[in-house]
Amino acid sequence: MKHSTSTDINKRSPWFWIPTLYIAEGLPYFAVNTLTVLMYVNMGISLTEMAFFTGWLYLPWVIKPFWSPFIDLFKTKRGWTIAMEAILCMAMAAVGFLLPFSFFFTATLVCFWIMAFASATHDIAADGYYMLELSDHEQAAYVGVRSTFYRIASVLGQGGLVMLAGILEESTGVVSTAWSIVFILLSLLFLFFTLYHIRFMPRAASDMPMAGVTPRSILSDFGKTFVTFFQKPGIISALLFMLLYRFPEAFCVKLVQPFLVSPAEAGGLGLSTKEVGFVNGTVGVIALLLGGILGGIAISRGGLKKWLWPMALSLTLPCAVYCYLSMCQPDNFFVICSAIAFEQFGYGFGFTAFMLYLIYFSQGENKTSHYAFCTAFMALGMMLPGMAAGKIHEWLSQLNIFGGAGEQGYINFFWFVMLCCIVTFAVCMNVRIDPTFGKAAKNTTSKN
Repeated sequence: MKHSTSTDINKRSPWFWIPTLYIAEGLPYFAVNTLTVLMYVNMGISLTEMAFFTGWLYLPWVIKPFWSPFIDLFKTKRGWTIAMEAILCMAMAAVGFLLPFSFFFTATLVCFWIMAFASATHDIAADGYYMLELSDHEQAAYVGVRSTFYRIASVLGQGGLVMLAGILEESTGVVSTAWSIVFILLSLLFLFFTLYHIRFMPRAASDMPMAGVTPRSILSDFGKTFVTFFQKPGIISALLFMLLYRFPEAFCVKLVQPFLVSPAEAGGLGLSTKEVGFVNGTVGVIALLLGGILGGIAISRGGLKKWLWPMALSLTLPCAVYCYLSMCQPDNFFVICSAIAFEQFGYGFGFTAFMLYLIYFSQGENKTSHYAFCTAFMALGMMLPGMAAGKIHEWLSQLNIFGGAGEQGYINFFWFVMLCCIVTFAVCMNVRIDPTFGKAAKNTTSKN
């Protein structure tokens, strides 16, 4: 049965809008959480300041469940989607114009805050629109298209745009100019998305503010849902798992790109921005996707409980790759790409267990809202350690653990990340999972 009652004259093939919608959903997320790290480091911001302030940019995704119900009070999902794309367009343009000024750091952080809130709101509205405009059958049919174009956004955001910035850095010789051009081009792309979606996103008759819904009723329903979430059995071990399963990665993710571009005398690998874009956006993404696909196949055959520990090991132990890279500092680009591909494959395989657990714990009444709470705790678990990563690196750089300080900071830091793997193992020990969850049902000859 269809959820949408779009008129025939207004009905368009989902191919007209799903690809652009999900590229528009993914690009701002990677711009805010990935491009900022490398851009600020290349422009001379210290690792401590970069990690702390860009870590705060996760906050809108942490608190997204608290304001998502209020979107139903005003405008349509289509209207919210297009409005957020217009805001993203203006914020990206502002970043591009502000980067050449001496006060760029504070000014652009404000713009990225606006982008982060607009991007999180766009996520809510775009996903809601997808469910309203398409029937259940169409939602299932196009979920692969939706995921594919979000992944294309990942390749563009973590690879293509970074490579473009690297090429522009080399051709212009001015880092701020290179990144300004990147964000102005992004702004023009979002201007296109805004105008395109005004023209080609259908107006579903069911896409309208919810009748009879008031702020009071939303707060009341939200409060009940919030209470039932914290009344779930095993909530303490579940929350610890959501917050700490990715504990090593949360520290690592903020300093990997600075490590890759830092010169050898500073303990890094001395890659160019263009090379970092290639490693992250092609080799890394492909390995990540392959690991995720294999993880899904493994869980479908053995269940989440059976594969939890192998996947936890897969998520954490490949972090040793960065210990090797920081200690040996290879200058062979193939060796570096291979090492990062191995780490990303392990991460993709291990992350599958985490996402399946969020679905598992959300089961029951209010599962959609409860899943939103789970993802909020997931984002919080990434945000807090990431904010401290730069300070920890600074402190470890002063310790004479591996025969020297200063240039040894990355070595000390990545061994600290390995030590944090103990936290992941600890939370896996106490989490409770139904042994049958995730396992594909076996074919039988018995009648249902």
